[in-house]
This record gives sequence, C-alpha cells and structure tokens, in this order.
Amino acid sequence: MDTASLLQVDHCTIRFGGLTAVSDFVLEIGNRELVGLIGPNGAGKTTIFNLITGVYQPTSGRIVFANELLNGLKPFQITAKGIARTFQNIRLFPSLTAFDNVRVAFNLHLNHGPIHALTRGPKFRAEEERIDHETMELLKIFGLDRFRNTMCKNLPYGDQRRLEIVRALATRPRLLLLDEPAAGMNPTEKGTLMRLIEFIQERFDISVLLVEHDMRVVMGICQRISVLDHGIKIAEDIPEVIRQDPKVIQAYLGEEKTPDRNRPG
Repeated sequence: MDTASLLQVDHCTIRFGGLTAVSDFVLEIGNRELVGLIGPNGAGKTTIFNLITGVYQPTSGRIVFANELLNGLKPFQITAKGIARTFQNIRLFPSLTAFDNVRVAFNLHLNHGPIHALTRGPKFRAEEERIDHETMELLKIFGLDRFRNTMCKNLPYGDQRRLEIVRALATRPRLLLLDEPAAGMNPTEKGTLMRLIEFIQERFDISVLLVEHDMRVVMGICQRISVLDHGIKIAEDIPEVIRQDPKVIQAYLGEEKTPDRNRPG
C-alpha cells in the first residue's frame, strides 16, 4: 500500500464466533480527504469504525495510521495518535456543561504532571488558562459559546450533535470519523451539517471518514465513497460513479435488503 496514505486498512477481517462481520476490507484515506462509507443496516460500517479506533481487534489484516501500526492498541492510545470519532447515539456527558464536555478532551494532551496538579504551581495554572481559552475558542467557532454553562442534556438535538464533533476536535485529530451525524436531523439541519463538515475539513486541515445513510449528504460532500454489503466491499469510486453502479443500486440505493439483526455494525 502507498505509505503516503494517512490511513490504511489492509485486508481486515473480523469474526465474532461463526459470524464474519467484515471480510477482507481494504480502505485508504489520504491527507485532507473526505471519504464516505455507506451500506445497508448491518453491513459492517460501525464495525469498521470500531476496528479503526481499537474497540475491536481484527481477526486478520492490519491497520496503519501515519505509518504506525494500530493493531493491539487501545482506543485512548489511538485517539492520542490522532484519530477521533463521534457515535451513532450521542455520547456526551449529559450532566456536564457544554464547556466541560469539550474541556475534558484537552486532558489527552496535558503537559503538566501529577506534582504540578497537586501543588497548583505556575505551570499548572498557565496550562489550565490555555485550555480554558482554547475550549472557548472552539465553542465560538461552532456558535456554541452561548451554551457554555448549559448542561448537555438541556441542549437542542442538533446542538448536541455539533458539540460532540467539537469535543472530538478538541483531541486535535488528523482523522475524524463521523458515525451517522445526520441521524434525527431535518432537511434544513442536514444542509447545515454538510456545510459544517466541509468547513471542519478546511479549517482544521484534517481528513474525514463519514458513515451516513442520507444519500444527499454523502453524495453532496464526499470526494470518494466506499460501499459495503454484508461485510464485503462491493464498490469504491467518486459519487457520480457510485450513484449509477448496479451493485450499489441493488444493495443500497434501490430496494434495501432485509437487515441481519444478528450482524454487528
């Protein structure tokens, strides 16, 4: 595979007992690419996210990020290397404020040690002030600063979705994985989300891997789309080609197959 790629998923398979959830999957993402991953319910999309982020380990194959092997690493170690994600079901801390939800993500890159935290010396105070400032800057960029002291459970749904993305960005990723960010949004909110994703890619100079069922969103912003069906990649190309691919139309864009309720992802 091309070592210049940011992410390389190299012939990965994962089995759960007798079930093969993903089979011989290959994906490459370059710097500043916006790639879509689509497929019917149960196709294995979230399973691939879980492989990339260390929630699952592949049965075979390897995952390489910025020329480093990720196999065997835990999720927090992979996050520290520059991969962040959101989830299908929002996983904010509901009883923390918007400010504290974002601020906690900065702890991944703290420079002061336990002694500085205990003594609360100048180095500790300076870093705490820097983190407070950067947290507010992120909230302002996404128009969420007015919710600084609002508990997350009291935020509108769309703002919760945005806040989860902001928290992921606070870990300073080079690759952002978005798992169905348009779920539950109305058409106006989805249009806003599309502009937001493009803004994020440009503003933060990162790559994005997007799992999404809404074809208007995927076709509208992705540079390239990979298609899964029952854990197998059946197509990968630019949106215009994917839209007309007969295999894709049969598996996903046309009449959807009955999902396998026992299949992860």
